[in-house]
Parts: sequence; C-alpha cells; structure tokens
Amino acid sequence: MPQTVWIARHGNRIDFVNPDWFITAEHRYDPHLSEDGHIQAKQLANRLKKEKISHIFSSPFLRTVQTANYAAEALDLLLKLEWGLCEWLNPDWMTEMPETLSVKALCQRFPRIDPAYKSDVTNYPETAESCLKRTGKTAKRLALEFPDDILLVGHGASVLGTAIGLAGGAETEINASLCCLVKVVRQDVKWSIELNGDTSHLTDPEATIRFN
Repeated sequence: MPQTVWIARHGNRIDFVNPDWFITAEHRYDPHLSEDGHIQAKQLANRLKKEKISHIFSSPFLRTVQTANYAAEALDLLLKLEWGLCEWLNPDWMTEMPETLSVKALCQRFPRIDPAYKSDVTNYPETAESCLKRTGKTAKRLALEFPDDILLVGHGASVLGTAIGLAGGAETEINASLCCLVKVVRQDVKWSIELNGDTSHLTDPEATIRFN
C-alpha cells in the first residue's frame, strides 16, 4: 500500500510581527503564533481534514504545537511531540539550548498531546548539515515505525530536512514558507514529492522563506 507523509511548517510567529516580543518573554527562543498565524494554522487544519492521516508529530516548540493542535482537533487524533523535528539549533541564533515549555505544561494546555510518546533527543549546537541529517533521519524513522499516512509539523529547516531525507538529494529545492504543505508519497520503496510547499489553502500566504 502507498504511504503519504504530509509535512507542514508552523504559522506566523509573534516575533516576526513584533520584534520586541523577546524582551519580556519567559522563553525567548520559543515564541507563540501571532494572530494571523492562528488563522493560517486553522486553514491548514481545514485543508487536512479530508486526508486519511493516522498520526501527527510536532516539534515541541510552542508555535509548532499550536499549529499541529489545530490539525489534531480537525482530524480527532492525538499529538506526539518529537524533538527530531525541532528547529535548527543554530548557535548564531541562540546562545544556549532553547528552553521550551515542559511536556507536563504542554499536556495541560493541549490535552491532545500523547504523554506516553517518547521522543528522540536533540543536541545543541548543530550545523546546517547536521540539522538536515537529523530531520531526514527522523522522517525516515517515523515513516517506518508508523506505516500509515502521517503528518509532521516543524520549522523551515525541518520541512527541508524531512522532505529531502525522504525523497530528495542535496540539490532538491523545497519551498518552506509559513504553513505550507509538502506531500511525499511512497510507492513500493520509492518516494516522490507530489506537493512542494503548497499554500493554496491560505488566504494570506507568506512567500518569504525564513528557516526558523
């Protein structure tokens, strides 16, 4: 049977809208969705509602969890937190390993999170190459362990890494704009990209590719 891996990026984030947000933020490397980001995430969820997705995995950063939670509600599924999908832990962007909300705190806020799921461990810092390798390896592992249709919700870099890890090479160009969709399908052992950064579900797509 064919398998489809849907790959999505989070919606717009508050510090893209308000660059001074981090000054008073408790977790300065973990911004939440902006108002228009919530709208984008809801439109993404509505787009995916008709798909036969069986499992949803999200980076544990708040903006990705918020985005994935809309899809989990639309599809009536649990949400699994996966550090292998997290953003590029680039030391030029972050002075230390980014602090996110605890799994307990996220579970309290988002009851659809599956607390029993155990994630990979991701180490700070990492190069661009190691980020692509980490996210590609994660996509391959999840597709193998969960052979139904799945949804991966991540960041610009993890959209690139998971898509390339499954179906491309280093020269493959992936569109990773906000709340985009990449559709990767396996027939037998061969993976192919059927949608590349689709934003037709958005009323106000963001064309600029920003990696985090």
